[in-house]
Amino acid sequence: MSAHSHAHDDHHGDGGAGHGTFNSYMIGFILSVILTAIPFWLVMDGVLDSKIATALWIMGLGVVQIIVHMVYFLHMNTKSEGGWNMLALIFTLVIVAIAIAGSMWVMYHLNTNMMPDMDHDMIKSFG
Repeated sequence: MSAHSHAHDDHHGDGGAGHGTFNSYMIGFILSVILTAIPFWLVMDGVLDSKIATALWIMGLGVVQIIVHMVYFLHMNTKSEGGWNMLALIFTLVIVAIAIAGSMWVMYHLNTNMMPDMDHDMIKSFG
C-alpha cells in the first residue's frame, strides 16, 4: 500500500458529529454535577416553601440536564448524521408526549367515571 492510501484510513465517516475534547467533556461533567446538586439542595434545605414549586424546579433542571448530556456527551446537533439524529429525537419526543398525555387522559377519566357515587366514608367501611 502506498502512503496515499494510509492517509485516507484516518477518516471514519462520522457523518458530521464532532468528537468531544477533554475540555468539552469536563464542561459537560461540571454542568451535570451542578445540575444534580441544585435539586438536592432545594429538597434538603427546603429552600422553596411550596412542594409544587420545588417539583417544577427539579423537573426543569432535569430537562436542562438532559440537554447538557445530549450536547456534551452524545454530541447531538443539527449537523450530525445530516440532521437525522435531531429528526429522530423530535419524533421520539412527540411520541413520548402523546403517550404521556394519552395515559394521563385515560387515568383522569377512569378516576372520575368508574365509581362516581362512592364517597370516602363508604370506602372506609369496606376496609
